[in-house]
Amino acid sequence: MEIDPATLGARDLYRLMISCIIPRPIAFVTTLSREGVTNLAPFSFFSGVTSHPPIVSIAVGRKRDGSKKDTWRNIEETGEFVINVVVPELMDAVVTGAMELPHNVSELERSGEPTFPSVKVKPPRLANSPVNLECSLFRIVEVAETALVLGQVVRVHLKDGVAAAGRVDPRTLTFVGRMGEDLYCRVSDLFERKRE
Repeated sequence: MEIDPATLGARDLYRLMISCIIPRPIAFVTTLSREGVTNLAPFSFFSGVTSHPPIVSIAVGRKRDGSKKDTWRNIEETGEFVINVVVPELMDAVVTGAMELPHNVSELERSGEPTFPSVKVKPPRLANSPVNLECSLFRIVEVAETALVLGQVVRVHLKDGVAAAGRVDPRTLTFVGRMGEDLYCRVSDLFERKRE
């Protein structure tokens, strides 16, 4: 089978892309609006970009009405955000955070998720996430109708017991990955293959 992307509508192309690029890590992002309202939203077009300086990327689309999603708007206005890594215990909050709500209606409040204060940025971090990356805005690059947000990691928080020798040990956690449609996976089937 071959598919010419130019023949697909936006929704069909989105479905194809998210079913091909799998599994995807989920950046569960907390931001603050200019008015101080906390936003919580998941993004699975998320990746590391560089390690020195530590830069991460998230791709944030627009709302159905064409306006900027709160995460995009808040990062643009405040220059700060926190990426919280998703584990199975956070999945109810992920579903709540994915709801499209009016500006300044807090998904965090609706989720009931507890938070800790951050150290270097103002948005809080999720207490039930074992890894939190506090980020300051490095740059936003607009790609079509999407903001490619590049953030510099300014503080890393690791839950006790998940790190060894300065690294997160994936054997201590079950991360959640995003598949296509409404499918997710637990990243728990690990194997090792040493490089020569």
